Amino acid sequence: MKKTNLFLLLAVGAVGVMTLSTKLTGAPACCGGMAEATPVADAKAKPDLLETCPVSGEKLGEMGKPLVFTYKDQEVKLCCKSCKKDFDKDPAKYISKIRAADKK
Repeated sequence: MKKTNLFLLLAVGAVGVMTLSTKLTGAPACCGGMAEATPVADAKAKPDLLETCPVSGEKLGEMGKPLVFTYKDQEVKLCCKSCKKDFDKDPAKYISKIRAADKK
C-alpha cells in the first residue's frame, strides 16, 4: 500500500512539473520545456530572390508562410519544414540554385 501511494505521489508530481514547465516556457512539456528555435533570416544576408522553393519547386506561399533562415550569409526561403530536411542533406545544391537566380 505504501509503494502504491508513493508511486501515485511521484506521478502526480511529475505531471505538475511538466504542466508548470509548459506554462513557463510556452513549449510542450514533451520537449523538456525547451522552446523550438524558429529560423530567422539575418539582416546582413544576401536576399533569396527565388519565387519558388529551391527544394520542391513549389511556389512560395502556396503552403502557408515560407520558412526563412540564413545559411552561410545567404537568405533561404523554403515552402515548408519538410523541405528543410532535404536542404540540410545537400545545402550546396540548393544554395547554387538560389545564387543562380540572383545573377539573372
